[in-house]
Amino acid sequence: MHDGTSGQPMRNDAPVVTGLYLGCPLWGFAGWVGNFYTVDARPAGFLEQYASVFNTVEGNTTFYSLPSADSVRRWERATPTWFRFCFKFPREVTHTRMLEGEAEVTHEFLDRLAPLEQRCGPFMLQLPPKFGPDRLASLDRFLGGLPSDIDVAVEVRNREFFTRQGAGRALDDLLERRSCDRITLDARALYWGDPKHPDVIAARHQKPDLPVEPRALGRHPMIRFIGHPEPAANDPWLAALGDTIGGWIGEGRTPFVMVHCPNSGHVPALARRTHRLLAGKGLDVGELPPWPAERGGAGHDQLSLFPT
Repeated sequence: MHDGTSGQPMRNDAPVVTGLYLGCPLWGFAGWVGNFYTVDARPAGFLEQYASVFNTVEGNTTFYSLPSADSVRRWERATPTWFRFCFKFPREVTHTRMLEGEAEVTHEFLDRLAPLEQRCGPFMLQLPPKFGPDRLASLDRFLGGLPSDIDVAVEVRNREFFTRQGAGRALDDLLERRSCDRITLDARALYWGDPKHPDVIAARHQKPDLPVEPRALGRHPMIRFIGHPEPAANDPWLAALGDTIGGWIGEGRTPFVMVHCPNSGHVPALARRTHRLLAGKGLDVGELPPWPAERGGAGHDQLSLFPT
């Protein structure tokens, strides 16, 4: 298959990154054209070029609206069999209905994405701060009503859940019993780096500063790392996560690591930095392919826009 713009093959026949799934929160970013994507890339070819490098992506758009059936079919054709989408449950399910009376919306969501069944990693259930310990019964009912053949990872933002006892322990027990994973949201670099960086000021109002205690409750523990735009500011936190990720891989688990940055233009380079750090720790994480723009020199002069 080709990228739809240059006629050059983009997809890999086999995954190159191994031991974990590494990806970004989006693929449809026009600002990557000419530096990550080829200089002639068009939106219709973005996903195929993205999937020639990374083996997973967050499906954040489903939080806001369902994709069309045609879009779902295009996504299936644009990705190799080993690629994994991690779609987020709609906000109507998690935030508006708070997991109550949402069966019809949930069914429509899962039914729309059914053609991508073989491409789906854990579905992401992001719960708002007001979803506290008093609602654990709702979470239990919701998870129990989902199809048994899908994986789910849960992200909580209520601080009462960030303990090893009490509500935190109750949540972990529930998720483990339901064979679900718990998402670790790590924004430490964002909060410990230069607070005056223009990209950081707005991001700090949007991303919660929560305790970071990674848990591995199932097969696919997930980390969402929110990085700082200054590359070196991320290294201490990535190093600590690297030890955790290495431990999970050693236990036979396959983690998902999603790399974010306040400036989306820097995300691919931060993901590359993450992979290099993990490889530098001696972990068997395979190779991260060159960017599409680096193959054959297209867009190569603009690569300096991405600090690595």
